[in-house]
Amino acid sequence: MAQLLRQFCSVLLLLAVGTSALKFDIEAGSGRDSHSRRCVRNFVARDMLVVVTAIVDGYKGDGMQLNMHIMDAQGNEYGKPKDIAGEQRTVFTSHADAAFDVCFENVLVGNKYVANPVRHIELDIDIGADAKDWSAIQATEKLKPVETELRRIEEMVGEIVGEMDYLRLREQKLRDTNESTNSRVKTFGFCTTFLLVALWGWQIMYLRAYFRSKHLI
Repeated sequence: MAQLLRQFCSVLLLLAVGTSALKFDIEAGSGRDSHSRRCVRNFVARDMLVVVTAIVDGYKGDGMQLNMHIMDAQGNEYGKPKDIAGEQRTVFTSHADAAFDVCFENVLVGNKYVANPVRHIELDIDIGADAKDWSAIQATEKLKPVETELRRIEEMVGEIVGEMDYLRLREQKLRDTNESTNSRVKTFGFCTTFLLVALWGWQIMYLRAYFRSKHLI
């Protein structure tokens, strides 16, 4: 009962807290140094709709080239736009249950002098129900605003329940692996103890036979 109450409270908290864009600055450099690269990591389930929106200040040809690269931990590449400025939106469907990285690199190009070699980025990552265009869905299906909001919340709750089921399965697999490892360690300990006792008995019998053959006992 307590666990269900905690899960319910978690759902309410996730629904109550709104999403806000991540804002940061990235300096220009060679693209290979640490200060000119920045990555943001997020986790996504398989076959989930993801919308990555980056709003970048500056303009093309200002002496800096900002590149973006989206790739997950399984090696799946979802986008690699070059020289972005203004609003850049990338939409994809995930191929695996894995973490994915949205990486930026700001590279100095040309011989133009740049007084302030910094680009400001506002990054927004929407996953699942948050990534859908609910205004278009409302217009297409002729839904009332309350119906649209309830449907959005329903899909969000379904995603949270699916995430909990996924975590429960992961916990079950880890528990099974732990129990299997403990069983193997226990079996190995018993076998090692048996072999040591057998070796100890054989040594005693061997030494006794040796001393008797030498007429020492």
